Amino acid sequence: MEKKEDKARLTCGNREIENRKIGILKSTMSLSIKRALWITLAALTTHIGFAQETKFIPPFDFPILFSGNFGEIRSNHFHGGLDFKTQGAIGKPMRALADGYISRIRVTHGSGYVLDVVYNNGYSTICRHLDSFVGDIAKRVKALQYEQESWEVDIKPTPDEYPVKAGEVIALSGNTGYSFGPHLHLDVIESATGDYIDALPYFKDEVTDHIAPRATHLIFYPQPAQGVVNDESKRIILPLGSKKPIYAWGVIGVGIRAHDYMEGSNNHLGVHTVVLEVDGKEVFRSVVDRFSYSENPYINSWTYGQYMKSFIEPGNKLRMLHASNNNRGLITIDEERLYTFHYTLSDALGNTSHVRFIVEGKKSNIAPIRHPDKFIFRWNRTNYLHNPGIELFVPKGMLYDDAYLNYEVHADSGDIAFTYQLHDSRIPLHGSCGLKIRLRHHLPVDSTKYYIAGIGKNGNKYSVGGYYEKGYVCTRIRELGTYTIAIDTVPPTLTPINPHQWGRNGRIVIKPRDKETGIQSYRGTIDGKYILFGKPNSLNGNLVCVLDPEHVKKGKRHTLVMTVIDGCGNQTTESYEFNW
Repeated sequence: MEKKEDKARLTCGNREIENRKIGILKSTMSLSIKRALWITLAALTTHIGFAQETKFIPPFDFPILFSGNFGEIRSNHFHGGLDFKTQGAIGKPMRALADGYISRIRVTHGSGYVLDVVYNNGYSTICRHLDSFVGDIAKRVKALQYEQESWEVDIKPTPDEYPVKAGEVIALSGNTGYSFGPHLHLDVIESATGDYIDALPYFKDEVTDHIAPRATHLIFYPQPAQGVVNDESKRIILPLGSKKPIYAWGVIGVGIRAHDYMEGSNNHLGVHTVVLEVDGKEVFRSVVDRFSYSENPYINSWTYGQYMKSFIEPGNKLRMLHASNNNRGLITIDEERLYTFHYTLSDALGNTSHVRFIVEGKKSNIAPIRHPDKFIFRWNRTNYLHNPGIELFVPKGMLYDDAYLNYEVHADSGDIAFTYQLHDSRIPLHGSCGLKIRLRHHLPVDSTKYYIAGIGKNGNKYSVGGYYEKGYVCTRIRELGTYTIAIDTVPPTLTPINPHQWGRNGRIVIKPRDKETGIQSYRGTIDGKYILFGKPNSLNGNLVCVLDPEHVKKGKRHTLVMTVIDGCGNQTTESYEFNW
């Protein structure tokens, strides 16, 4: 009996504390005082041991604005977190969201300075594009960089090494890695499942937003040999508000281009929920609230550029997509009448907009597919293309739908290999697949200089890597496009940036360039000893060294030697003199 009474008292105490917390936070006190109270009350309820709703404090002590949201459509992946604006500046103190511990510390060319934190509330975070770490972590990272002679390092501390408290400053915000401006990218991961989740609801009390998503275009997908739209069997794009009537017959898919927006920001954001109804019945729904890392490639099946399809391709297993008409969201137009389409678009805070349009059923001829079986890749089986000069292996599970390849071979008498068009537009693959192209002419060069080049719509070549083996160059590709063999024998170039200011600023900046296979590695020494160079921002690609008296003696003339190597092993070494 006493235990039940104690439990009841604890439950009432828990409610009282929560009610006090809500009342305080809804008052008109300053932002900094609110955050301080969040920290204090979160610590108090954690100490008492009540089961409670998950709470996070904001990472910064200034109003929240976002430059990117969860699930936003990106190239080949979903945006996995929230991008917090940092008032156009770097070096803003970033705070722990709750009690927990630092679980991983990294420096990478892709995400810059990265800090992973495991929290006691069942979630963990990944903080990317930081400017620097703080305290003992900063010292440990720098020591390891010199020990390994590498800008990129990875540390996995034990849970007891770096405990953190809610509100504690654990890093400084930045603009490192592939970053277009100062911001914090924050991934929130559910520990029990490993899923990336939308953390915006945890910060909703800190966000002001009354702007609903806005749509701009529609896209129509007549299904091969099953449907037509405006007498066309190809994909059709129409702007919203177009006075052009839409006629269809047979089986079609529909999609929409839309973005969300937030007050105080001009950035285009992703749409949380898209619902499509036809004649008052729901046929499709997408809810971008969580996904696993392994689901990222499915974005290439669900989207076309910034368009979101309202149907599911047969090989697409993305959990956030839901079809309710027993036909993967595809719509059958088989009556000569008007069909009413209705989209409902919502953001994570419930702001909602609507798009309505009419499709008129009109009987039309639907052409059958006439295509060589050899060049039809089926989504539900293993596919193998073995033609003279080319071999391609596409395992089962790599395609999202059947692919009718527009296969062509182009040749020039001077080419070292034929150019193989697997398809005239990009067909994404769920993983990397093996491709081999045979050399026609062996040139008097080292075989390491051969690589496979993809060819874009504008004719520009880009490297997809590769290695020579028994007359072939082999690589792995992530899309069915156009490929050939190329040679890279040209070494990279190095350009010093304002070298007369190196000594004055205590900062060395060098820009490496390579037109074909890119910079693979780099290494610098000063007076014969390794010196730490890094690529703080991978978009500009500059190599930067901040001079440190611990590693470079002040008050004398120094010799810098910088070496860079490209993807085919071509090397450039340059020497520079400077005073510091």
